Order: sequence, then C-alpha cells, then structure tokens
Amino acid sequence: MKKKVLITGGAGFLGSHLCDKFLNENFEVICMDNFITGSPDNIAHLFDNKDFHFVNYDVTNYIYIEGNLDYILHFASPASPIDYLKLPIQTMKVGSLGTHKALGLAKAKGARFLLASTSETYGDPLIHPQVESYWGNVNPVGYRGVYDEAKRFAEALTMAYHRFHNLETRIVRIFNTYGPRMRIEDGRAIPAFISQALSNKDVTVFGDGLQTRSVCFVSDLVDGIYKLLLSDEVEPVNIGNPDEVTMLELAEEIIKLTKSKSKIVFKELPADDPKVRRPDITKAKNILNWEPKVSREIGIMQTIEDFKRRLNIV
Repeated sequence: MKKKVLITGGAGFLGSHLCDKFLNENFEVICMDNFITGSPDNIAHLFDNKDFHFVNYDVTNYIYIEGNLDYILHFASPASPIDYLKLPIQTMKVGSLGTHKALGLAKAKGARFLLASTSETYGDPLIHPQVESYWGNVNPVGYRGVYDEAKRFAEALTMAYHRFHNLETRIVRIFNTYGPRMRIEDGRAIPAFISQALSNKDVTVFGDGLQTRSVCFVSDLVDGIYKLLLSDEVEPVNIGNPDEVTMLELAEEIIKLTKSKSKIVFKELPADDPKVRRPDITKAKNILNWEPKVSREIGIMQTIEDFKRRLNIV
C-alpha cells in the first residue's frame, strides 16, 4: 500500500510543488483547493497521474476523506499581502476553522499533521536573525494582523492537539520563497520586480529599499518541508534561506538578469512592513540535516524563464 497524503491548498504555488514532490516519492496524493488564490494551471500536468486526486473544496467546512490517510499538510491560505488585505475574513477563517477541520481529520485518521506557518509570526522583529524561540512583535489589529494572528492561532491549536490528543504534529515556519508558478500578479517583491522588468516598466520599490528579505528557492523549501514531516521534531522549525538582501539590491539584480530598460521608482512603505527578515536555520541544519542549495542568481533565472513562458515573451 502506498502512503497517502492530503495537501490542502494543493493548487497554490507551494502546494503544487509539494504535490510534485510527494508523487515523485511514490505517495498517493489528494490535492484539496477551492481556487481562491490557487490555480488549476499549477496542477494541470498531474491530472493524468493515477496517484493524483483533486478535490475542489473549502477546508473551513467539515472535511471527509474516504479510506486511510497517513499525512496531512495544511497549506490552504492566502499568503500574499495583496490577497489577505483583499480577503481578510477568509484568511482568518482558513487559519482558524480550516486548521481546526484539518486537525480533526488528522485525529480521526491517525494521520501525522504538518502546519504551514510563516515567518510572519515574528512580525516586525526586534531580534535578528529570527530564531524559533522568539515570540515575535506583531500588531494584532493592524492590516497584516489577519494573516499573522491566523497563523499564530493555528500554531497554538496545532500544539493543543498534540498535547491534548497526542496527535503527531509538525510546524514549519516558512520564510520568503520564490520560483516557477508564482502568480504574476502576486504582489510580492520577486514576481512584481520580474513582471515589471520584463515589460520594461518602472520597478516599484517601497520605502527606501533598505528593508531586507531572505529569499529561498522553492525546491529547497520543499525539500526542507519533506524532511521535517518525516522527522521527530514537534516544535516549530524555520525553513528559509539566510542569505539576506535589501529590496533595492534585489530590484537591481532582477533588472540586470532580465536585461531590462526599467528604472527604479520609490513608493511609500506599507503599514507594519517588516524592516528585516532572516531565518536562523541552526535547528534545521542540526535536526534535519537541511540547508538551501540553490543560489539566488540561478533561482531567479529559472523564475524569469517561467514568467517569460507564461507572458509569451520570446
């Protein structure tokens, strides 16, 4: 019998790459999504695979899956600021009700549960780099609070199920990730810079551009998540690339790599936008024997080629 995994949000950017990974590892995969932010295009190549099953469903409702289930990866959620500012209540519901329903299914099936949490649980951090023991600096009533607090609640609920019901649970705190299949209109820095640069439009940098991010290529992230799922670690684990870069440097790199004629323009920094973001991945290195391998230049070039194909740019 093949191991069976349910991936909620499986038609999203990260979810679809996880579907690929588990199919390649000889799992049977159930992908659940309602396409609020995911896309059928991300999983179209999988529909002929006999081990792939798609369910169009809203995970904030009771979830029923027939037969056995070994693992559940809960990745359903808007993840871009553009999305969760546009869908604040849906974001809160999938982080709370959706996590509750997915944990209930894991309990009923005796399945191991992995929660996709986020570096946003650290908010605008007062320590740098961010280590898992840091509790964060989050504005619960700010615009970004709908995402930050939904994920913080989801972590607390996951640990409650682990402690009270003895459920096998894992929590991954995902730092900024990029790669093929990111939505062109995603709104985050890399897809925005690439789409603007490929169109020779002004590249928009917010604030003075000196705020930093640490960006991880999607294949590295998926590898880390897979290792965490199969590990014995219950407490949260940072998965991300500690190679820190300013937004201005990132914009300049992408203009160069796309050979664009774009100019950089500056706009006002959004409210509560973190000034720094960099994971301490000591725990992932020690426990999972994991660290990122793909350089930023190689990863961005692969992402540019994917955007060119989808934008029909020769």
